[in-house]
Amino acid sequence: MGTHDERVVCIVDDDASLRRSLRNLLMSVGFLVETFESAEAFLEAAGRDSIGCGCVVLDVRMAGMSGLDLMRHLVAAGSRIPVVMLTAHADEETRRRSLEAGAVAFLEKPVRSAALLDAVRTALSSV
Repeated sequence: MGTHDERVVCIVDDDASLRRSLRNLLMSVGFLVETFESAEAFLEAAGRDSIGCGCVVLDVRMAGMSGLDLMRHLVAAGSRIPVVMLTAHADEETRRRSLEAGAVAFLEKPVRSAALLDAVRTALSSV
């Protein structure tokens, strides 16, 4: 277990089964994981600052605040947390806007385990 740092990978996705499978995958290789069902829930927890979030795995399309809006909010607030974007609706415009807003990776669902793990490791090493 001692191979990873103590920063948490925060998963923000409104799909409960996907949150569970991503959490299980990341925990199986030793990451600490917190999951949130919405951007608003993540912001509320981050506002209390109880989570040492090392990176955010973020769904683009969610009810309420979108993943892109959440990422822009974090950047505007001066956050340096790296973001990995996930989407089932990949198009060039969304990819471009995500990367321009500062995402370290833009992955399509269903996401391959190896691609997600690579992206999370890259994100954690980028700070």
